[in-house]
This record gives sequence, C-alpha cells and structure tokens, in this order.
Amino acid sequence: MHDPKPIRTELDRVVDFWLKYSHDKEHGGFFNCLGKDGKVYDELKYVWLQGRQVWMYSRLYRTVERFHRPEILDAAKSGAAFLQKFARVQASSGAGKCAFCLTRDGRAVKVQRTIFSECFYVMAMDELSRITQDKEMQADAESMMDRLIFWVQTDSSDLSRPQLPGDPPVNSMAVPMMLLCLVDQLTEGRTDVAEKYKDLSGWCVERILQHIQRDGKAILENVTLTGKELPGCQGRLQNPGHALEAGWFLLQYALKKEDVQLQKTAVDKFMEIPFHTGWDKQHGGLFYFLDVDGHCPTQLEWNMKLWWPHCEALIAYLMAYSHSRAPLLLDRFKLIYDYTFSHFSDEEHGEWFGYLSRQGEVVLDFKGGPFKGFFHVPRCLYMCEKLLDGLLERQDS
Repeated sequence: MHDPKPIRTELDRVVDFWLKYSHDKEHGGFFNCLGKDGKVYDELKYVWLQGRQVWMYSRLYRTVERFHRPEILDAAKSGAAFLQKFARVQASSGAGKCAFCLTRDGRAVKVQRTIFSECFYVMAMDELSRITQDKEMQADAESMMDRLIFWVQTDSSDLSRPQLPGDPPVNSMAVPMMLLCLVDQLTEGRTDVAEKYKDLSGWCVERILQHIQRDGKAILENVTLTGKELPGCQGRLQNPGHALEAGWFLLQYALKKEDVQLQKTAVDKFMEIPFHTGWDKQHGGLFYFLDVDGHCPTQLEWNMKLWWPHCEALIAYLMAYSHSRAPLLLDRFKLIYDYTFSHFSDEEHGEWFGYLSRQGEVVLDFKGGPFKGFFHVPRCLYMCEKLLDGLLERQDS
C-alpha cells in the first residue's frame, strides 16, 4: 500500500505557501499571481480562483483536524467577504454575472461569457456556510446555483454570448461536469436541498455520457446537444485530464447511487481511455490536448504537461482502486504519482510548478496565475490522503 505520509507532508507545505504569500491584508481576498518564490507579480484578482481558495480553506478547516486553525478560517472569511462585496457586476437585467477578474481593491476588469466564476462562487459560499452556520450565505449560494441552472437549461442570454448561425449550441463537457460537482457540494447532508436538485444530477450524468464517441473508443470534449460528433478540430478535440476528472466525478456519483454499470463506465471509458491515449510513452506524463484522428491539435500548448491533469488522474485512479482493489488501477496511480512528484513539486520554495515541456522541463515557473491557484494541487493531495487513510483503516480492521 502507498504510504500517505509524503502526501500529507506535501499538502502541509502547499497550504503554508498560500497562507504565507497570497493574503491581501489591506483589501481582503487573495493575490493569485505568485512567482516561484511567492512574490506577487500582478495584483489582479481572479474571481474563480478566489472562490476556489475560499472553498479549499473551508473544506480543509471543516474536515481535517490539523487544519482546524483560526488563520485558515479567517482567510476563508476574508475571501468570501471580498467576493460578496465585489464579485457581481450589475446589469440592466438584474444582479448580473460575476466578473472574471478584479483590481486589487475590487473594481471589475473583465467579464467572461461563461459560468465558471459563478460556479466557484457557489462552492465557496456553500462550504464556508457549513462552518459559520450562516443561513444567508447558504441562501446566496443556492440563489446563484438557480441562476446557473437557468442559464444552462433555459436561457443563456444573460451570458451576453450571441448565438451565431454558423455556431450551433454545443455540449461542452465542462458544463455538466461542473453542475454535477455543484449538486454534490450543495446536497451533502441536506435532504431538502437534495430533493430540490434531484433531477439535475441525472441530467448532468446523461450529458457527460454523450461524450463517449467512436463506438465507445474515445472521449471527445465537445459534442452536439444530441450527443453527435461535431465536425472539424472542435469535434475531434480530446482533453485527457478533463476526461479523467469526469471519471472520478461519475464514479463518486455512481458509488452513492450504487449504480454498478455506471461505476464500470466511469473507470473503463473515462479513466482507461484517456490514460491510454493521453500518456506520453516516450517522455512520461499526460498530454494536455490531443486530436482523435491524430492531426496536430491547434492549441499551441497541446504537448505540454500541465499540473492539473496529473492531479485529476491521481484522484481518479486512487478512488477507482479504493473501490475495486484491482491491482492495475494501483499501478496506474503509482506511475502517475512518480511522474508528478518528481516533476511538478518544488522542493526549494514549496508548491508546484504548473507548466512543463513535453520533455518534463519547467517552462513557466510561477506558482499562481490567472488559471492556476490554490485548488487542483491541494484538492488532489487532500483527497488522496483521505483515500489512502481509508484503505489503511480497512486493511487493519
């Protein structure tokens, strides 16, 4: 069995890094753009990363005894207060969307035509409200969730994304994945909320399963709303890390529902297929993007090795092994673990590098940026620690 101690130690180092360098004591919230040694190189604050950081601090404080520390709760409260005060951008139609990024003192800089700032706002407010017992904060999370559902299922016009005649609506896997994650977050231990969103999780699972294409041999990132393959580069795109993340989302849902067939699909389709297609047999690590027909992907970073797909792969295979005890799944975990910890972790300054060349060399050495914050690394380490501890407890009993 894999020893959880190195993972525990790494999680402690990552938490300490962000506690030390990211907190804005003057204006509240967090600095997101941190160099390799923790120095702030840009004061813009990214709303989705602010939400992720609040959620992560709150989850650690609530569920892990050694993180039940006042400075962690204070940081979560600071981030949540900053979000509640500044994240929303007023619009003529009502409360409007959340901004994508803000100035240090909370003035909106940019709004994206997507739902992800709002998604992580929901996660942040719901998780912190479980600690503080703040009913208004919980209601704020549910209100935002209801708005998200309306945008996704009924009317997306508030996103200000025009529907052009040559660009038909697309089922992008990120959307049902994210909503399934939010249902899991909001319904934990709350039967009334579970009843409210009982149909949404099934809708999300159905939409995710539409991404199984090519007679069950490929997971494609984008399909039509009816589950058909799209033409061109958009339709052929594969994102191994995203598929693996969807795999453990589905497995977690299937285990709760005791759905044996969905458990098998989660592992066989959403883990094994992206691992086989995405693992670089020459240099190790997971490719970022691939083209299902073998063309060169148009994303310039397609052959780079990024931190977050490896984080999701570690969670996926350890969760799968914890359930089935199939030795192959543990072997996969060990292979990914060895690559990840030998390439991404920074022993000198702490935290992880995020962007490597295909050969595994550090290309971008910052620890935080517009798309990398306090989320994928600590969530991975937190979940792997819990899974390994659970395996060891069952082994000893």
